[in-house]
Amino acid sequence: MSEFVFFIDGEVNRPLTIDPSVWIFDERKVDLTTYFDELDTMDDEITAYQKSISAQWDKERTEGSEPPNPNRNGNLIRYNKQALIHGSFGMPFKPFLTNAAPIESASSVRIETENGESHVCPIEEALKWIVGFSKDGQPLRDNGPVHIYFGDGSNASNPITHVKRIVIENEL
Repeated sequence: MSEFVFFIDGEVNRPLTIDPSVWIFDERKVDLTTYFDELDTMDDEITAYQKSISAQWDKERTEGSEPPNPNRNGNLIRYNKQALIHGSFGMPFKPFLTNAAPIESASSVRIETENGESHVCPIEEALKWIVGFSKDGQPLRDNGPVHIYFGDGSNASNPITHVKRIVIENEL
């Protein structure tokens, strides 16, 4: 592979050239080792989170707030560094597709790979993709620069690899 970037273009207002190596620092990244297993419990967690935030809000209104204590949970920087060194990560595709601003009539997305394969799906499904960019702490140099995982996790053990270009089109 000559370049470690991929492209989003076609029927878009803003074609993008993306370098996935910088995503390791992005807070939106997800842990691919647990992400698809956690999809089933995500709705319950959102509800629980909303309830806990409401309870915290009520507590702070009546009792006042407590200043943050960075040492309460141990050394988070060291823990996060270890996770980055050894983790496998992906990035939700939706913000990038949205930023490319597909034209109104765009209805499908085609993935082009280095080995000449092409995969097409509706744009609604592409909004749910996770784009894998690292495995075991390493960039996907051999079969990357990125892998495409479907939002439902149906290809979690066999993602689309060698992705070089994502083309937004008007029809399936």
